[in-house]
Amino acid sequence: MPSPIGKRPLILRYALLAIGWLSVVLGVIGIFVPVLPTTPFLLLAAACFARSSPRFYQWLVEHPHLGPWIKDYLSGNGIPLKGKVYAIGLMWASILFSCYLVPLPWARGFMLTSAVLVTVYILRQKTLRSR
Repeated sequence: MPSPIGKRPLILRYALLAIGWLSVVLGVIGIFVPVLPTTPFLLLAAACFARSSPRFYQWLVEHPHLGPWIKDYLSGNGIPLKGKVYAIGLMWASILFSCYLVPLPWARGFMLTSAVLVTVYILRQKTLRSR
């Protein structure tokens, strides 16, 4: 019996692969550039690869440098405290700067509400203890 991946339209599989590889590139850049978040991009890549290419999914999850970012989150081990502080701090700095630049009250409200919700989500995640 063919796998569910084989039943997906070819255009969808190619779109998922493209989004997956773009996310890998952005995630790797995020390791070095503080403004880009690494883990969300790698999780998006893993989700895209899981739906389009088991081979690329396996490669990403087993990668010696990128795999741990995904495995720790997916296994429920949590997010390192340093990562939580870093993510929340950068997010709030960029949101507040954006609110300063954008004069529209509804846009400011949307950005601030989003920041509060993401902060709550990150804080509720289990904190990964140092190994």
